[in-house]
Amino acid sequence: MSMMQRATEALNRTLPDRDVDPLTTARRVVGQPVSRVDGPAKVTGGAAFTADVDLPGMAFASLVPSRIARGRIRRIDVTRAAAAPGVIGVVTHDNAPRMDTPVLMTLTAKGCAFIDVAPLQDDVVRWNGQAVAVVVAESQECADAAAHLVHVEYDADAARTSFGDLQSEAVFPADVLGEPPEITRGDVDGALAGAAFVVDEVYSTPQHHHMAIELHATVARWTPEGKLHVWDSTQALVRTRHSLAHAMGLPEEDVTVTCRAVGGGFGNKTVWDHQLLCVAAARVTGRPVRLALRRKDAFRMTGGRAPSRQRVALGADAAGRLRALVHDSVTGIVHENSPEQVSVPARHLYAADTYRIGQKKVVLDVVPNASMRAPGDSIGSFALESAIDELASRVGLDPIELRRRNEPAVDPTDGTRFSKRHLIEAYRRGAERFGWQERNRVPGGQRDGRWLVGHGTASAFYPYIRMPGGKVRIRITADGRAIVSAAANDMGMGTETVQVQQAAERLGLPIDRVGFEFGDTTLPESPIAAGSAQTASLVITVAAAAEELKKVLLKRVPRRSALYGLKPNDVVYRDGGLRHAGDPSRAATFEELVGEAEYVEAVGSSPMLPLEFMKYSMHGYGAHFCEVRVDAVTGETRVSRWVACIDAGRIINPKTAASQIRGAVIMGVGSALMEEGLVDRRTGRTVNASAAEYHVPVHADVCDIDVIFLDLPDPLTPMGVHGVGEIGIVGVAAAVANAVYNATGVRVRDLPITLDKIFTGSGAS
Repeated sequence: MSMMQRATEALNRTLPDRDVDPLTTARRVVGQPVSRVDGPAKVTGGAAFTADVDLPGMAFASLVPSRIARGRIRRIDVTRAAAAPGVIGVVTHDNAPRMDTPVLMTLTAKGCAFIDVAPLQDDVVRWNGQAVAVVVAESQECADAAAHLVHVEYDADAARTSFGDLQSEAVFPADVLGEPPEITRGDVDGALAGAAFVVDEVYSTPQHHHMAIELHATVARWTPEGKLHVWDSTQALVRTRHSLAHAMGLPEEDVTVTCRAVGGGFGNKTVWDHQLLCVAAARVTGRPVRLALRRKDAFRMTGGRAPSRQRVALGADAAGRLRALVHDSVTGIVHENSPEQVSVPARHLYAADTYRIGQKKVVLDVVPNASMRAPGDSIGSFALESAIDELASRVGLDPIELRRRNEPAVDPTDGTRFSKRHLIEAYRRGAERFGWQERNRVPGGQRDGRWLVGHGTASAFYPYIRMPGGKVRIRITADGRAIVSAAANDMGMGTETVQVQQAAERLGLPIDRVGFEFGDTTLPESPIAAGSAQTASLVITVAAAAEELKKVLLKRVPRRSALYGLKPNDVVYRDGGLRHAGDPSRAATFEELVGEAEYVEAVGSSPMLPLEFMKYSMHGYGAHFCEVRVDAVTGETRVSRWVACIDAGRIINPKTAASQIRGAVIMGVGSALMEEGLVDRRTGRTVNASAAEYHVPVHADVCDIDVIFLDLPDPLTPMGVHGVGEIGIVGVAAAVANAVYNATGVRVRDLPITLDKIFTGSGAS
């Protein structure tokens, strides 16, 4: 019996009050390292992205950004711009069509905006970079040139732009993803005072920006009947449709949103001002309009990760067991709905006798922050996991052993049972692969020529999220093929591939006999590609559609068939058709069941969130192991080796899943060593708004990243799966920082870890 089967059976015995997906341990197609089915189109230029859309009579738009952070427009003069060659029109707050307030993004609401004010509806300026006009012209070059001719005069007000200077004004948000903004147990200050070992430090992280290869783009076309078709680089097809329909006062059925391919999203490809402005420009000019953001626009008009300041205090007894845990944090945000939930990892990772875990917010006059890969968890784990490593050093324990001694039996803050938790096993497997036992525990004790070599580790963590209300259609064609349809997205993570795999497994078909149709809101409604939730959400919906399809197919069984009179529970999908569950000789192929029809189809809907979400603690876990080399002369830091061992439930496709983890690790290394959004306090302007000045890892910065999956299914989830898109970045920055300490003896608590902080003490100790 395999390790996965043993774990599944053990969990089945401990959690008897739920149904386990029968495909939890299937291995015919699921679990195989299938290459991405969209790969050839992506690498040969065959994939069509939004900016590739070319419509007859299409015009082109360019945005005019504000130059102040807060105030009003005193006067806007578009005379020269309107008279420029090729210009069709200029849209300002004086002539923009009326738009309603966009619907903000939440896990359950249908909207996906991060700005709760419709653009160009008044003369108010709310941040530096906000669009104050749209120029529409016959070519992109004409639009860009004319945008520089728009003259704007402002009445500026004092703006709140410095996160560091406003810490004393921090207040609690209404909630943190539905949880109280602060939770406490016991006399944590007394426990800290009486602890044998104490770590009490402040960790800070800067503003981060999304740097997707594909820039945001929108194409909008109005029909003579007043219907709207939008092509958009969105990761939220259905929610984008809802947001646009609401803002423009249209029935949702009159709006179609299409997005076949997305070149990276990371939480940022949702509704911002530019989509609404493109739609408005198309209405004003009566032409289809394309609006593609430039790189500097993406920095100044769409938001990223909020800055944070986090105090972590840990008190342990002589054996290293936590008696107190404090995580007090402040983030700089604009809206309640995006709290940058830095306190979440501390709520669920380690057992402590007493704790105070909470976060406050500082409201800033900057572009609204937005979800960015593992929002909150990523930077929250930097502080927590750095502090855990510091405590291990003070107690004199190996960091893995310290974590083992503080491994909880139930969820540390709410007392619920774990649906699965294999964090210590992830550390065991990862340490073995990395060679952790050979680590020199003395800081600065290992050297290779001019390079100081260090090893660090940290925990990965991310909640299991499945969104309700999605639908999937399965169509069986006359030649026995299956087409699965849903208004889903593929941002490069392999959605198309894994959905083909799981549908092929469930329907008993070869993988080349299954297709996945997605990328348009005319297809059945699907959840957003966010929160690492899309795959898990689609898995259960495909299962529901497959059960509905059984009913449709059985209704077509002729009297002479061996399947006549059987109920859905009596049959299973196998070998390209239906077979009696107890007597495989009683069967019919899909071709026989479809008969003379062109196709037959069924639609299945996902259920509402199950009670298990309230009864059990459901999260993914993992262990990162990092080797860094720090130049003893220059302080240059390079990540030279990485092992990530991930406990994310059943893995449908280890090849695409490993790619997801590698991408997340690379992104985390960027946040650790180089990423930093810089804001001019005087003007509120993002000053390094380019790929040249906002640094992210390139090929020369990336080492081999070894990814291990425990591949142990969660018995409470469909097919045992969890998402893998975001868990891989959580803990990465801490692992790097801990490795830098092991290499140099310097603790850097202020990201990014730049050479000046290593050798001058700025942000370090």
